Amino acid sequence: MTSGDQNDIYVRLHALLPAGWFANTSPLLTGVLVAAAHTLAWCHELYRYAQKQTRISTATDGWLDMTAYDFFGDTLQRPLEMPDDAFSKRIRSELLRERGTRQAIISVLNELTGNTPTVFEPQRPEDTGSYGGPALGYRMAGGYGSLLTPYQAFVVARRGKISGLPYITGYGSNSSGYSTPSYGQYVSLDKLRGELSDAQIYAAVAAVKVEGTTVWVRLH
Repeated sequence: MTSGDQNDIYVRLHALLPAGWFANTSPLLTGVLVAAAHTLAWCHELYRYAQKQTRISTATDGWLDMTAYDFFGDTLQRPLEMPDDAFSKRIRSELLRERGTRQAIISVLNELTGNTPTVFEPQRPEDTGSYGGPALGYRMAGGYGSLLTPYQAFVVARRGKISGLPYITGYGSNSSGYSTPSYGQYVSLDKLRGELSDAQIYAAVAAVKVEGTTVWVRLH
């Protein structure tokens, strides 16, 4: 018996009855109290469930998706089959995410794709190298810099690996038998787990970059 379940509420209701009004054994009274306890236990369970949805750390199911939409709109959506705990952690991480820095772009793309992106700023000596600089120079590090591209950066985002669909072979294959790949099925790309859309990657960069700057993104 736990607090708020049917047995607990039945005991509580029975304890409220005036002493001596009813016999010790009364099937009719027991039936009435059990019916009331069943309904009140359901109400208590609903209350506990609703209470959990008021905090991001305990929200579940579609309420967690609604929380993400309230804060981020369509820019943060639950990946296919992601459990509540992992999605809740992602929402809280996004709320406190570093923004407005070079590292912010690197971090968000690393989390999305599992790969560290390449970031190049034409006006940043650490990216372009410099003649006469320590360990930097022609053909030694970086790329060509330019003062004609202020407040701009070029990012190469590398997509993460995606898993295929089990027991479905490639086009033209004729394998058959128990636990062997099948054929004859058409599969769309949206069924591949872990696949990120171009829009999701662009939106992630746009959400953390400094306002007034231009970040060119190439997907690799």
